[in-house]
Amino acid sequence: MYKKLAALALLLITACSDGDNSAVPSWVRESGSVIDSGTFGSATANNIGIQNGDKSYVLSLATRFAEEVPTMVNFDFDSSVLDQNARTVLRQQAEWIRQFPEVRFKVYGHTDAVGSNSYNKSLGMRRARAVVSYLSSQGIGRDRLEAVVSLGKTQPLIATGNRERRNRRTVTEVTGFVSRHPNILDGRYASVIYREYVASAVPPTKITGLSITSGSE
Repeated sequence: MYKKLAALALLLITACSDGDNSAVPSWVRESGSVIDSGTFGSATANNIGIQNGDKSYVLSLATRFAEEVPTMVNFDFDSSVLDQNARTVLRQQAEWIRQFPEVRFKVYGHTDAVGSNSYNKSLGMRRARAVVSYLSSQGIGRDRLEAVVSLGKTQPLIATGNRERRNRRTVTEVTGFVSRHPNILDGRYASVIYREYVASAVPPTKITGLSITSGSE
């Protein structure tokens, strides 16, 4: 027991003498020795979002989006060109997005592990912007699409230092509601659900000869 305590004390003294607090448990550090990395206030912001309903609505829509359409497209090595399969996926995304004019989206760009961090961050951004540009060509307003986050090679799906197509991707995600949209000011997500409910009750339109009829025959 005493040997273990002595070893721990030696470890703490060594870490302090090197000027590196990262190995020292927080309960023995000086107050204020650890500089906040930018998360201060995150808990408060999260609580406010939950209480006023914004957070839960966004999570609900984000879950629906991920379940109902493919959220990811892949790229060839060192390329930001959208192939046919990518364009097919993005048309599905655009169709879903058009149903929810109140919602904003972000496109995250990723790369595989080959290449430098700076180059891959730039490549990831080019991929994200290519997706935003294509979605915009499908009638989605640019004010609802954001390609400002490039995660480079820092979040691989497959842990490998080699070329890996599954890591060369973009991911489209729901991130919030459009600021000052009339539906969001009065009803938020409930208005979206109600609109879909009403639309689902409208029978499909049929064209019979030169006349247009609705409902069953």
